[in-house]
Amino acid sequence: MGFSGPPRARAMGRLSLLFLAFLTPGAAIPVPPALRAFSKLHLSTSFTSHSAIAMKFTTHYIEQKVDHFGFNTDKTFKQRYLIADEHWRKDGGSILFYTGNEGDIIWFCNNTGFMWDVAEELKAMLVFAEHRYYGKSLPFGVNSFKDSRHLNFLTSEQALADFAELIQHLKTTIPGAKNQPVIAIGGSYGGMLAAWFRMKFPHMVVGALAASAPIWQFEDLVPCGVFMEIVTTDFRKSGPNCSECIRSSWDAINRLARTGPGLHWLSEALHLCTPLTNYQDVQRLKDWIAETWINLAMVDYPYESNFLQPLPAWPIKVVCQYFKNPDVSDAQLLQNIFQALNVYYNYSGQSRCLNISETSTRSLGSLGWSYQACTEMVMPFCTNGVDDMFEPSSWDLQEFSDGCFRQWGVRPRPSWITAMYGGKNISSHTNIIFSNGDLDPWSGGGVTKDITDTLVAITIPDGAHHLDLRANNAFDPKTVLLARSLEVKYMKQWITDFYASLRGKH
Repeated sequence: MGFSGPPRARAMGRLSLLFLAFLTPGAAIPVPPALRAFSKLHLSTSFTSHSAIAMKFTTHYIEQKVDHFGFNTDKTFKQRYLIADEHWRKDGGSILFYTGNEGDIIWFCNNTGFMWDVAEELKAMLVFAEHRYYGKSLPFGVNSFKDSRHLNFLTSEQALADFAELIQHLKTTIPGAKNQPVIAIGGSYGGMLAAWFRMKFPHMVVGALAASAPIWQFEDLVPCGVFMEIVTTDFRKSGPNCSECIRSSWDAINRLARTGPGLHWLSEALHLCTPLTNYQDVQRLKDWIAETWINLAMVDYPYESNFLQPLPAWPIKVVCQYFKNPDVSDAQLLQNIFQALNVYYNYSGQSRCLNISETSTRSLGSLGWSYQACTEMVMPFCTNGVDDMFEPSSWDLQEFSDGCFRQWGVRPRPSWITAMYGGKNISSHTNIIFSNGDLDPWSGGGVTKDITDTLVAITIPDGAHHLDLRANNAFDPKTVLLARSLEVKYMKQWITDFYASLRGKH
Protein backbone atom coordinates (compact mmCIF):
# COMPACT_ATOMS: atom_id res chain seq x y z
CA MET A 1 0.00 0.00 0.00
CA GLY A 2 2.58 2.51 -0.98
CA PHE A 3 1.60 6.10 -0.44
CA SER A 4 3.48 9.08 0.78
CA GLY A 5 2.98 11.24 3.85
CA PRO A 6 4.17 11.26 7.44
CA PRO A 7 4.14 7.75 8.96
CA ARG A 8 1.69 8.53 11.78
CA ALA A 9 -0.82 10.26 9.52
CA ARG A 10 -0.33 7.49 6.99
CA ALA A 11 -1.09 4.81 9.50
CA MET A 12 -4.38 6.39 10.37
CA GLY A 13 -5.34 7.17 6.89
CA ARG A 14 -4.89 3.48 6.59
CA LEU A 15 -6.79 2.72 9.74
CA SER A 16 -9.60 4.89 8.68
CA LEU A 17 -10.10 2.70 5.70
CA LEU A 18 -10.23 -0.72 7.27
CA PHE A 19 -13.76 -0.89 5.99
CA LEU A 20 -12.09 -0.85 2.61
CA ALA A 21 -11.14 -4.34 1.70
CA PHE A 22 -9.25 -4.18 -1.53
CA LEU A 23 -6.15 -2.92 -2.99
CA THR A 24 -5.52 -3.09 -6.64
CA PRO A 25 -1.92 -3.24 -7.84
CA GLY A 26 -0.31 0.15 -7.54
CA ALA A 27 -3.23 1.59 -5.62
CA ALA A 28 -2.43 4.28 -3.14
CA ILE A 29 -5.26 4.50 -0.66
CA PRO A 30 -4.60 4.58 3.07
CA VAL A 31 -6.59 1.53 4.12
CA PRO A 32 -7.49 1.53 7.80
CA PRO A 33 -7.41 -2.02 9.08
CA ALA A 34 -10.92 -1.59 10.56
CA LEU A 35 -12.44 -0.85 7.16
CA ARG A 36 -10.67 -3.74 5.50
CA ALA A 37 -11.82 -6.18 8.17
CA PHE A 38 -15.45 -5.13 7.77
CA SER A 39 -15.73 -6.27 4.21
CA LYS A 40 -13.15 -9.05 4.30
CA LEU A 41 -15.41 -10.92 6.70
CA HIS A 42 -18.11 -10.92 4.03
CA LEU A 43 -15.81 -11.69 1.11
CA SER A 44 -14.62 -14.95 2.59
CA THR A 45 -16.23 -17.89 0.83
CA SER A 46 -15.61 -20.42 3.56
CA PHE A 47 -17.06 -18.84 6.70
CA THR A 48 -20.42 -20.51 7.18
CA SER A 49 -22.95 -20.71 9.98
CA HIS A 50 -24.99 -23.80 9.22
CA SER A 51 -28.51 -23.90 10.54
CA ALA A 52 -29.81 -27.24 11.71
CA ILE A 53 -32.40 -26.69 8.97
CA ALA A 54 -31.48 -27.61 5.40
CA MET A 55 -31.12 -24.42 3.35
CA LYS A 56 -33.16 -24.99 0.20
CA PHE A 57 -33.67 -21.94 -1.96
CA THR A 58 -34.34 -21.00 -5.56
CA THR A 59 -32.37 -18.37 -7.48
CA HIS A 60 -34.10 -15.59 -9.41
CA TYR A 61 -33.23 -12.40 -11.29
CA ILE A 62 -35.09 -9.11 -11.68
CA GLU A 63 -34.43 -6.44 -14.28
CA GLN A 64 -33.41 -3.27 -12.41
CA LYS A 65 -32.70 0.25 -13.63
CA VAL A 66 -29.00 1.12 -13.38
CA ASP A 67 -30.08 4.62 -12.29
CA HIS A 68 -33.33 4.93 -10.32
CA PHE A 69 -32.99 8.68 -9.84
CA GLY A 70 -32.34 10.00 -13.33
CA PHE A 71 -34.21 9.76 -16.62
CA ASN A 72 -31.31 10.08 -19.03
CA THR A 73 -30.57 6.36 -19.36
CA ASP A 74 -32.80 3.34 -19.76
CA LYS A 75 -29.97 0.94 -19.05
CA THR A 76 -30.90 -2.04 -16.89
CA PHE A 77 -29.11 -4.96 -15.23
CA LYS A 78 -30.09 -8.25 -13.64
CA GLN A 79 -30.18 -8.27 -9.85
CA ARG A 80 -29.97 -11.71 -8.26
CA TYR A 81 -32.15 -12.75 -5.35
CA LEU A 82 -32.90 -16.00 -3.54
CA ILE A 83 -36.23 -17.28 -2.23
CA ALA A 84 -36.95 -19.98 0.36
CA ASP A 85 -40.66 -20.54 0.89
CA GLU A 86 -40.93 -23.95 2.52
CA HIS A 87 -42.52 -22.52 5.69
CA TRP A 88 -44.35 -19.63 4.04
CA ARG A 89 -48.11 -19.50 4.60
CA LYS A 90 -50.38 -17.27 2.56
CA ASP A 91 -52.75 -17.09 5.51
CA GLY A 92 -51.20 -14.90 8.20
CA GLY A 93 -47.66 -15.32 6.92
CA SER A 94 -44.81 -12.82 6.54
CA ILE A 95 -41.83 -12.05 4.33
CA LEU A 96 -38.34 -11.73 5.86
CA PHE A 97 -36.25 -9.66 3.46
CA TYR A 98 -32.46 -9.76 3.80
CA THR A 99 -30.94 -6.47 2.63
CA GLY A 100 -27.78 -7.77 0.97
CA ASN A 101 -24.46 -6.11 1.63
CA GLU A 102 -20.93 -6.11 0.29
CA GLY A 103 -20.56 -9.67 -0.95
CA ASP A 104 -22.09 -12.64 -2.73
CA ILE A 105 -25.71 -13.14 -1.62
CA ILE A 106 -25.31 -16.92 -1.29
CA TRP A 107 -22.69 -16.28 1.42
CA PHE A 108 -25.20 -14.18 3.38
CA CYS A 109 -27.92 -16.75 2.84
CA ASN A 110 -25.65 -19.45 4.30
CA ASN A 111 -24.53 -17.25 7.20
CA THR A 112 -27.89 -15.92 8.37
CA GLY A 113 -29.12 -19.08 10.08
CA PHE A 114 -31.38 -17.01 12.34
CA MET A 115 -33.78 -16.36 9.46
CA TRP A 116 -33.97 -20.06 8.65
CA ASP A 117 -34.43 -20.94 12.31
CA VAL A 118 -37.44 -18.60 12.76
CA ALA A 119 -39.08 -19.10 9.33
CA GLU A 120 -41.55 -21.73 10.54
CA GLU A 121 -42.58 -19.76 13.63
CA LEU A 122 -43.25 -16.63 11.57
CA LYS A 123 -44.76 -18.56 8.62
CA ALA A 124 -42.21 -16.66 6.60
CA MET A 125 -40.98 -16.55 3.06
CA LEU A 126 -37.25 -15.77 3.10
CA VAL A 127 -35.90 -13.42 0.45
CA PHE A 128 -32.18 -12.64 0.12
CA ALA A 129 -31.54 -9.69 -2.19
CA GLU A 130 -28.06 -9.18 -3.62
CA HIS A 131 -26.54 -5.69 -3.41
CA ARG A 132 -25.74 -4.11 -6.78
CA TYR A 133 -22.06 -4.41 -7.84
CA TYR A 134 -21.57 -7.58 -5.73
CA GLY A 135 -21.82 -11.27 -6.52
CA LYS A 136 -23.59 -11.66 -9.87
CA SER A 137 -25.52 -8.37 -9.73
CA LEU A 138 -23.13 -6.31 -11.84
CA PRO A 139 -24.68 -3.29 -13.63
CA PHE A 140 -22.01 -3.21 -16.34
CA GLY A 141 -20.84 -6.82 -16.26
CA VAL A 142 -17.06 -7.14 -16.38
CA ASN A 143 -16.76 -3.36 -16.87
CA SER A 144 -18.57 -2.54 -13.61
CA PHE A 145 -15.31 -1.61 -11.84
CA LYS A 146 -13.56 -0.13 -14.84
CA ASP A 147 -13.66 3.49 -13.66
CA SER A 148 -15.63 5.97 -11.57
CA ARG A 149 -18.05 6.56 -14.45
CA HIS A 150 -19.15 2.92 -14.31
CA LEU A 151 -19.07 2.90 -10.50
CA ASN A 152 -21.17 6.05 -10.24
CA PHE A 153 -24.32 4.04 -9.48
CA LEU A 154 -22.82 2.17 -6.52
CA THR A 155 -24.52 3.96 -3.63
CA SER A 156 -26.63 2.95 -0.67
CA GLU A 157 -29.54 4.95 -2.09
CA GLN A 158 -29.54 3.06 -5.40
CA ALA A 159 -29.30 -0.23 -3.46
CA LEU A 160 -32.32 0.69 -1.31
CA ALA A 161 -34.25 1.60 -4.47
CA ASP A 162 -33.39 -1.85 -5.88
CA PHE A 163 -34.82 -3.44 -2.73
CA ALA A 164 -38.01 -1.35 -3.00
CA GLU A 165 -38.51 -2.32 -6.65
CA LEU A 166 -37.90 -5.98 -5.80
CA ILE A 167 -40.48 -5.99 -2.98
CA GLN A 168 -43.05 -4.40 -5.30
CA HIS A 169 -42.23 -7.03 -7.92
CA LEU A 170 -42.64 -9.90 -5.42
CA LYS A 171 -45.96 -8.54 -4.16
CA THR A 172 -47.39 -8.24 -7.66
CA THR A 173 -46.08 -11.53 -9.08
CA ILE A 174 -46.32 -14.04 -6.20
CA PRO A 175 -49.93 -15.01 -5.46
CA GLY A 176 -50.67 -14.43 -1.77
CA ALA A 177 -47.75 -12.06 -1.14
CA LYS A 178 -49.59 -8.80 -1.85
CA ASN A 179 -51.14 -8.27 1.59
CA GLN A 180 -48.31 -9.61 3.72
CA PRO A 181 -45.99 -7.74 6.07
CA VAL A 182 -42.32 -7.49 5.07
CA ILE A 183 -39.54 -7.20 7.66
CA ALA A 184 -36.06 -6.03 6.62
CA ILE A 185 -33.16 -7.93 8.19
CA GLY A 186 -29.45 -7.31 7.79
CA GLY A 187 -26.12 -7.46 9.56
CA SER A 188 -23.11 -5.15 9.45
CA TYR A 189 -23.43 -2.84 6.38
CA GLY A 190 -26.54 -4.92 5.59
CA GLY A 191 -27.88 -3.97 9.02
CA MET A 192 -27.31 -0.31 8.21
CA LEU A 193 -29.25 -0.84 4.98
CA ALA A 194 -32.09 -2.60 6.85
CA ALA A 195 -32.42 0.35 9.26
CA TRP A 196 -32.14 2.91 6.48
CA PHE A 197 -34.69 0.99 4.39
CA ARG A 198 -37.25 1.19 7.20
CA MET A 199 -36.49 4.92 7.57
CA LYS A 200 -36.79 5.73 3.87
CA PHE A 201 -39.45 3.18 2.81
CA PRO A 202 -41.68 2.73 5.89
CA HIS A 203 -44.60 1.83 3.63
CA MET A 204 -42.63 -1.13 2.25
CA VAL A 205 -41.50 -2.82 5.48
CA VAL A 206 -43.26 -2.96 8.84
CA GLY A 207 -39.96 -3.00 10.72
CA ALA A 208 -36.27 -3.80 10.57
CA LEU A 209 -33.72 -5.85 12.48
CA ALA A 210 -30.37 -4.06 12.15
CA ALA A 211 -27.70 -6.32 13.63
CA SER A 212 -24.22 -4.93 14.35
CA ALA A 213 -25.06 -1.87 12.27
CA PRO A 214 -22.63 1.04 12.90
CA ILE A 215 -24.98 3.76 11.61
CA TRP A 216 -23.20 6.34 13.80
CA GLN A 217 -19.60 5.57 12.72
CA PHE A 218 -19.63 8.79 10.68
CA GLU A 219 -18.25 12.30 11.13
CA ASP A 220 -17.97 13.01 14.85
CA LEU A 221 -21.14 11.17 15.92
CA VAL A 222 -18.90 8.88 17.98
CA PRO A 223 -15.21 9.36 18.93
CA CYS A 224 -12.90 8.08 16.17
CA GLY A 225 -10.97 5.97 18.70
CA VAL A 226 -13.89 3.94 20.07
CA PHE A 227 -13.54 1.07 17.58
CA MET A 228 -9.94 0.24 18.45
CA GLU A 229 -10.62 0.74 22.16
CA ILE A 230 -13.24 -2.05 22.03
CA VAL A 231 -10.80 -4.34 20.19
CA THR A 232 -8.29 -3.65 22.97
CA THR A 233 -10.86 -4.32 25.71
CA ASP A 234 -11.62 -7.71 24.15
CA PHE A 235 -7.94 -8.67 24.41
CA ARG A 236 -7.50 -7.17 27.87
CA LYS A 237 -10.45 -9.18 29.21
CA SER A 238 -9.20 -12.40 27.59
CA GLY A 239 -5.89 -12.63 29.41
CA PRO A 240 -3.76 -10.66 31.89
CA ASN A 241 -1.05 -8.66 30.06
CA CYS A 242 -2.48 -9.66 26.66
CA SER A 243 -3.16 -6.16 25.32
CA GLU A 244 0.03 -4.82 26.97
CA CYS A 245 2.16 -7.34 25.07
CA ILE A 246 0.51 -6.41 21.78
CA ARG A 247 0.99 -2.69 22.54
CA SER A 248 4.72 -3.35 23.13
CA SER A 249 5.10 -5.35 19.92
CA TRP A 250 4.98 -2.37 17.53
CA ASP A 251 8.12 -0.76 18.98
CA ALA A 252 9.77 -4.18 19.12
CA ILE A 253 9.10 -4.61 15.39
CA ASN A 254 10.42 -1.09 14.70
CA ARG A 255 13.63 -1.76 16.65
CA LEU A 256 14.23 -5.11 14.97
CA ALA A 257 13.50 -3.69 11.52
CA ARG A 258 16.16 -0.96 11.67
CA THR A 259 18.83 -3.14 10.06
CA GLY A 260 19.09 -5.55 7.15
CA PRO A 261 19.85 -8.52 9.43
CA GLY A 262 16.89 -7.48 11.61
CA LEU A 263 14.53 -7.52 8.60
CA HIS A 264 15.85 -10.96 7.68
CA TRP A 265 15.39 -12.22 11.26
CA LEU A 266 11.82 -10.85 11.40
CA SER A 267 10.94 -12.52 8.09
CA GLU A 268 12.26 -15.84 9.37
CA ALA A 269 10.79 -15.59 12.87
CA LEU A 270 7.31 -14.81 11.51
CA HIS A 271 7.64 -17.43 8.73
CA LEU A 272 6.64 -14.84 6.11
CA CYS A 273 6.10 -16.12 2.58
CA THR A 274 7.80 -13.00 1.19
CA PRO A 275 10.80 -11.53 3.05
CA LEU A 276 10.68 -7.93 4.32
CA THR A 277 13.04 -5.65 2.40
CA ASN A 278 12.16 -2.03 3.30
CA TYR A 279 10.17 0.36 5.49
CA GLN A 280 7.01 -0.03 3.36
CA ASP A 281 7.10 -3.79 3.86
CA VAL A 282 7.37 -3.33 7.63
CA GLN A 283 4.44 -0.91 7.64
CA ARG A 284 2.40 -3.41 5.64
CA LEU A 285 3.36 -6.13 8.13
CA LYS A 286 2.15 -4.00 11.05
CA ASP A 287 -1.11 -3.17 9.27
CA TRP A 288 -1.65 -6.85 8.55
CA ILE A 289 -1.02 -7.80 12.19
CA ALA A 290 -3.38 -5.03 13.39
CA GLU A 291 -6.03 -6.24 10.97
CA THR A 292 -5.64 -9.74 12.39
CA TRP A 293 -6.38 -8.57 15.94
CA ILE A 294 -9.43 -6.67 14.61
CA ASN A 295 -10.70 -9.72 12.71
CA LEU A 296 -10.34 -11.80 15.86
CA ALA A 297 -12.42 -9.29 17.82
CA MET A 298 -15.15 -9.46 15.19
CA VAL A 299 -15.27 -13.28 15.10
CA ASP A 300 -14.67 -14.03 18.79
CA TYR A 301 -17.43 -16.65 18.74
CA PRO A 302 -18.14 -19.17 21.52
CA TYR A 303 -17.71 -22.14 19.19
CA GLU A 304 -15.32 -23.30 16.47
CA SER A 305 -15.95 -21.45 13.23
CA ASN A 306 -14.50 -21.33 9.76
CA PHE A 307 -13.58 -17.81 8.74
CA LEU A 308 -10.64 -17.30 6.35
CA GLN A 309 -9.28 -20.36 8.15
CA PRO A 310 -10.74 -22.70 10.78
CA LEU A 311 -10.80 -21.00 14.19
CA PRO A 312 -11.09 -22.37 17.72
CA ALA A 313 -13.89 -21.40 20.11
CA TRP A 314 -13.21 -18.05 21.87
CA PRO A 315 -10.13 -17.50 19.66
CA ILE A 316 -8.90 -14.39 21.54
CA LYS A 317 -8.53 -16.45 24.73
CA VAL A 318 -6.40 -18.92 22.76
CA VAL A 319 -4.30 -16.08 21.30
CA CYS A 320 -3.79 -14.50 24.71
CA GLN A 321 -2.16 -17.67 26.06
CA TYR A 322 0.96 -16.52 24.18
CA PHE A 323 0.94 -13.07 25.81
CA LYS A 324 1.20 -13.75 29.52
CA ASN A 325 4.51 -12.08 30.24
CA PRO A 326 5.14 -8.51 29.06
CA ASP A 327 8.76 -8.49 30.31
CA VAL A 328 10.44 -10.46 27.53
CA SER A 329 13.04 -9.57 24.92
CA ASP A 330 11.98 -8.16 21.54
CA ALA A 331 12.94 -11.44 19.90
CA GLN A 332 10.85 -13.51 22.32
CA LEU A 333 7.90 -11.15 21.98
CA LEU A 334 7.96 -11.52 18.20
CA GLN A 335 8.15 -15.30 18.51
CA ASN A 336 5.06 -15.08 20.71
CA ILE A 337 3.40 -12.88 18.07
CA PHE A 338 4.09 -15.60 15.51
CA GLN A 339 2.43 -18.25 17.72
CA ALA A 340 -0.59 -15.97 18.19
CA LEU A 341 -0.90 -15.21 14.47
CA ASN A 342 -0.80 -18.94 13.83
CA VAL A 343 -4.04 -19.37 15.79
CA TYR A 344 -5.78 -17.23 13.18
CA TYR A 345 -3.96 -18.16 9.99
CA ASN A 346 -2.84 -21.70 10.67
CA TYR A 347 -5.09 -23.33 13.27
CA SER A 348 -5.38 -26.35 10.97
CA GLY A 349 -1.57 -26.55 10.70
CA GLN A 350 -1.61 -26.63 6.90
CA SER A 351 0.02 -23.28 6.06
CA ARG A 352 3.76 -23.40 5.48
CA CYS A 353 4.23 -19.64 5.66
CA LEU A 354 2.24 -16.52 6.51
CA ASN A 355 1.21 -14.35 3.58
CA ILE A 356 0.87 -10.63 4.34
CA SER A 357 0.05 -9.63 0.77
CA GLU A 358 -3.39 -8.29 -0.10
CA THR A 359 -4.04 -10.78 -2.87
CA SER A 360 -6.51 -12.85 -0.87
CA THR A 361 -8.94 -9.93 -0.81
CA ARG A 362 -8.29 -8.55 -4.27
CA SER A 363 -11.70 -9.45 -5.59
CA LEU A 364 -14.48 -7.56 -7.29
CA GLY A 365 -16.32 -7.39 -3.98
CA SER A 366 -13.43 -5.75 -2.22
CA LEU A 367 -13.07 -3.26 -5.07
CA GLY A 368 -16.71 -2.30 -4.67
CA TRP A 369 -16.32 -1.69 -0.97
CA SER A 370 -13.17 0.35 -1.57
CA TYR A 371 -15.17 2.66 -3.83
CA GLN A 372 -18.03 2.94 -1.31
CA ALA A 373 -15.60 3.80 1.47
CA CYS A 374 -14.15 6.51 -0.78
CA THR A 375 -17.51 8.10 -1.52
CA GLU A 376 -20.34 7.72 1.05
CA MET A 377 -19.07 5.27 3.68
CA VAL A 378 -16.49 7.59 5.20
CA MET A 379 -15.80 6.24 8.68
CA PRO A 380 -13.15 7.99 10.75
CA PHE A 381 -10.79 5.79 12.79
CA CYS A 382 -7.94 6.80 15.07
CA THR A 383 -5.69 5.37 17.78
CA ASN A 384 -3.57 6.96 20.52
CA GLY A 385 -1.60 3.97 21.87
CA VAL A 386 -2.83 4.72 25.42
CA ASP A 387 -6.54 3.84 25.44
CA ASP A 388 -5.84 1.17 22.84
CA MET A 389 -3.06 -1.32 22.02
CA PHE A 390 -2.15 0.10 18.60
CA GLU A 391 0.38 2.59 17.26
CA PRO A 392 -0.84 6.19 17.56
CA SER A 393 -2.53 7.46 14.40
CA SER A 394 -4.77 10.46 13.86
CA TRP A 395 -7.64 10.58 11.38
CA ASP A 396 -6.48 12.56 8.37
CA LEU A 397 -9.40 13.23 6.03
CA GLN A 398 -7.28 15.12 3.52
CA GLU A 399 -4.81 12.28 3.16
CA PHE A 400 -7.64 9.80 2.91
CA SER A 401 -9.34 11.93 0.26
CA ASP A 402 -6.10 12.24 -1.74
CA GLY A 403 -5.67 8.47 -1.70
CA CYS A 404 -9.25 7.99 -2.89
CA PHE A 405 -8.71 10.49 -5.68
CA ARG A 406 -5.57 8.67 -6.83
CA GLN A 407 -7.41 5.36 -6.79
CA TRP A 408 -10.82 6.26 -8.20
CA GLY A 409 -10.73 9.90 -9.29
CA VAL A 410 -13.39 10.72 -6.68
CA ARG A 411 -13.41 12.59 -3.37
CA PRO A 412 -15.33 11.38 -0.30
CA ARG A 413 -18.36 13.26 1.06
CA PRO A 414 -17.94 12.68 4.80
CA SER A 415 -21.20 14.37 5.88
CA TRP A 416 -23.52 12.95 3.23
CA ILE A 417 -24.65 9.82 5.13
CA THR A 418 -25.60 11.95 8.13
CA ALA A 419 -27.53 14.36 5.90
CA MET A 420 -29.23 11.48 4.07
CA TYR A 421 -30.16 9.24 7.00
CA GLY A 422 -30.35 11.63 9.93
CA GLY A 423 -27.32 10.82 12.08
CA LYS A 424 -28.56 10.78 15.67
CA ASN A 425 -31.80 12.60 14.82
CA ILE A 426 -33.87 9.52 14.04
CA SER A 427 -36.49 9.54 16.80
CA SER A 428 -39.32 10.17 14.31
CA HIS A 429 -38.86 6.64 12.91
CA THR A 430 -40.41 3.49 14.35
CA ASN A 431 -40.01 -0.29 14.53
CA ILE A 432 -36.26 -0.78 14.27
CA ILE A 433 -34.30 -3.18 16.46
CA PHE A 434 -30.61 -2.34 16.80
CA SER A 435 -28.70 -5.34 18.16
CA ASN A 436 -25.02 -5.23 19.14
CA GLY A 437 -22.64 -7.67 20.78
CA ASP A 438 -20.46 -6.01 23.40
CA LEU A 439 -17.36 -7.81 22.03
CA ASP A 440 -17.95 -6.41 18.54
CA PRO A 441 -15.80 -3.32 17.85
CA TRP A 442 -18.49 -2.04 15.48
CA SER A 443 -20.84 -1.67 18.46
CA GLY A 444 -18.98 1.59 19.19
CA GLY A 445 -20.71 3.14 16.17
CA GLY A 446 -24.02 1.40 16.81
CA VAL A 447 -27.22 2.28 18.66
CA THR A 448 -26.79 0.70 22.10
CA LYS A 449 -29.55 2.49 24.05
CA ASP A 450 -33.28 2.67 23.33
CA ILE A 451 -34.19 5.87 21.49
CA THR A 452 -37.97 5.42 21.79
CA ASP A 453 -40.17 2.48 22.74
CA THR A 454 -40.14 1.34 19.10
CA LEU A 455 -36.51 2.19 18.25
CA VAL A 456 -34.98 -0.35 20.59
CA ALA A 457 -31.45 -1.46 21.36
CA ILE A 458 -30.56 -5.03 22.31
CA THR A 459 -27.09 -5.49 23.75
CA ILE A 460 -25.62 -9.00 23.76
CA PRO A 461 -22.96 -9.56 26.44
CA ASP A 462 -20.28 -11.98 25.15
CA GLY A 463 -21.54 -11.44 21.60
CA ALA A 464 -19.25 -10.76 18.63
CA HIS A 465 -20.17 -9.40 15.17
CA HIS A 466 -23.89 -10.13 14.48
CA LEU A 467 -23.79 -13.36 16.49
CA ASP A 468 -27.59 -13.14 16.78
CA LEU A 469 -28.01 -13.57 13.00
CA ARG A 470 -26.01 -16.79 13.00
CA ALA A 471 -27.71 -20.15 13.34
CA ASN A 472 -28.63 -21.55 16.76
CA ASN A 473 -25.68 -23.41 18.22
CA ALA A 474 -25.38 -25.62 21.30
CA PHE A 475 -22.53 -23.40 22.53
CA ASP A 476 -24.44 -20.12 22.20
CA PRO A 477 -24.31 -18.06 25.40
CA LYS A 478 -27.69 -17.50 27.06
CA THR A 479 -27.36 -13.81 26.22
CA VAL A 480 -27.77 -14.43 22.49
CA LEU A 481 -30.65 -16.85 22.98
CA LEU A 482 -32.42 -14.13 24.95
CA ALA A 483 -31.63 -11.54 22.26
CA ARG A 484 -33.05 -13.74 19.51
CA SER A 485 -36.24 -14.43 21.47
CA LEU A 486 -36.69 -10.69 22.04
CA GLU A 487 -36.16 -9.99 18.34
CA VAL A 488 -38.81 -12.57 17.43
CA LYS A 489 -41.19 -11.10 20.00
CA TYR A 490 -40.90 -7.64 18.41
CA MET A 491 -41.31 -9.06 14.91
CA LYS A 492 -44.44 -11.00 15.92
CA GLN A 493 -45.88 -7.77 17.31
CA TRP A 494 -45.20 -5.95 14.03
CA ILE A 495 -46.90 -8.76 12.11
CA THR A 496 -49.90 -8.75 14.46
CA ASP A 497 -50.21 -4.96 14.19
CA PHE A 498 -50.02 -5.16 10.40
CA TYR A 499 -52.87 -7.66 10.15
CA ALA A 500 -54.97 -5.75 12.70
CA SER A 501 -54.52 -2.58 10.64
CA LEU A 502 -55.40 -4.49 7.43
CA ARG A 503 -58.62 -5.78 9.01
CA GLY A 504 -59.43 -2.26 10.14
CA LYS A 505 -59.18 -1.01 6.55
CA HIS A 506 -61.63 -3.67 5.34
